[in-house]
Amino acid sequence: MIDRLEKEVDMLERHLQVLRMVIENEPIGIVKMSNETGYPHHKVRYSLRVLEEENLIEPSSQGAITTERTAEFVDELDGKIDEIVEKIGGMRIEDAPELEN
Repeated sequence: MIDRLEKEVDMLERHLQVLRMVIENEPIGIVKMSNETGYPHHKVRYSLRVLEEENLIEPSSQGAITTERTAEFVDELDGKIDEIVEKIGGMRIEDAPELEN
């Protein structure tokens, strides 16, 4: 159950790292991103596709570039992450009565 969440968080981290690279280095291609991050080309390509589907980046002849939506997404990101962290923190069961084994 938790393994699936952990994999999703890892994938989100990769997507955000790829987005950060596009923001800082646009235009940027798959090969450069793969070399700098150590992620295989197919994983970078997948992250780029997800980001493009969310209208956060778009392809150009020189590589990926940001869109009009990117700045708004980045501005809202920290708040959304804080909300999720708080929600997950509320799921702790460490204060529950001890379980008998």
